[in-house]
Amino acid sequence: MEFLYEYGLFVAKAVTLVIAFIVVVSTIVGLASKQKHGKGQLEIVSISEQLKDITNYAKQVLLDKNALKKLAKEQKKEAKAKNKAKNKAKITEQGEEFEKSRLYVIDFKGSMDANEVEHLREEITAILCVANKEDEVLVRLESGGGVVHGYGLAASQLQRIKEKGLKLTIAVDKVAASGGYMMACVADKLLASQFAYIGSIGVLAQLPNFNKLLKKNDIEFEQHTAGEFKRTLTVFGENNDEGRAKFKEEIEEIHILFKDFVQSQRPDMDIDKVATGEYWPGIKAKSLGLIDDITTSDDYILSHYPAREIFSVKYAVKKNVAEKLGMSAANVVERVFMKSMSKARHWF
Repeated sequence: MEFLYEYGLFVAKAVTLVIAFIVVVSTIVGLASKQKHGKGQLEIVSISEQLKDITNYAKQVLLDKNALKKLAKEQKKEAKAKNKAKNKAKITEQGEEFEKSRLYVIDFKGSMDANEVEHLREEITAILCVANKEDEVLVRLESGGGVVHGYGLAASQLQRIKEKGLKLTIAVDKVAASGGYMMACVADKLLASQFAYIGSIGVLAQLPNFNKLLKKNDIEFEQHTAGEFKRTLTVFGENNDEGRAKFKEEIEEIHILFKDFVQSQRPDMDIDKVATGEYWPGIKAKSLGLIDDITTSDDYILSHYPAREIFSVKYAVKKNVAEKLGMSAANVVERVFMKSMSKARHWF
């Protein structure tokens, strides 16, 4: 009886928790629908300073007292020399002052609809407003592809960097496939880790058809169009061979455009050999001419430190109150739920 009582108590708590969760979520959704999304803002962080802090911390932990004292003296001396050199090294050109070149780092992690391009365009615009011809832009790219028009626009945004005379380097640590590779191939220098997935130069389109199910249940579907090929394939109507052929033709045309674009960016590559829809690990992609070098974005950044000033540029959107509350509430509910489930293991 005691077991049944405790089990019933647990079930009651669980039901109460679920109801409370539904109420909280409903409230949050209601608030979110009434509030506007927060405005975005540009965040520029010095990666050089971060690397400097990491280096100093590691030295403080690893070195003995005498070595630390010697290091402190060397750093003071180095700082004075750096300030003197900085003042002398400034070059005046058309009334503007230029210091040593910079490496600007952008992160692009693309989704299917490529909505991240809205942030990308803001980040690139900000860089183009302040960058000099000696500067370089590194894009850490990760995407398995998505919609044609979205990734086409993203690739066009990257082309803006080259059109302004800046060097564009793109590093792929995990994946740049399909639309992701459409972006990646724009680079002056394309890098990838040895096991990153590269390629997938192809086009995919698929949709279900429920016409047989509708007919089986005596449901009629009507669709009216003006123009012979306004709609080639339909989800609910009955498709025909003519519509399928036209749809296939449209996909082939997009594939040709994709191939031509990649070939224009990497003219030395055998496009017919790689534009099969296949993808390869970075080490194989290099032999096929899809990328230039095998390395990671981390190693590339370190290779420019401390010779260059390195900055991360990110356009972030502030979350409104409802969104913040929603995330907090979700986290709390998740913790409580997991705690309850961990107790439940003792019941069974």
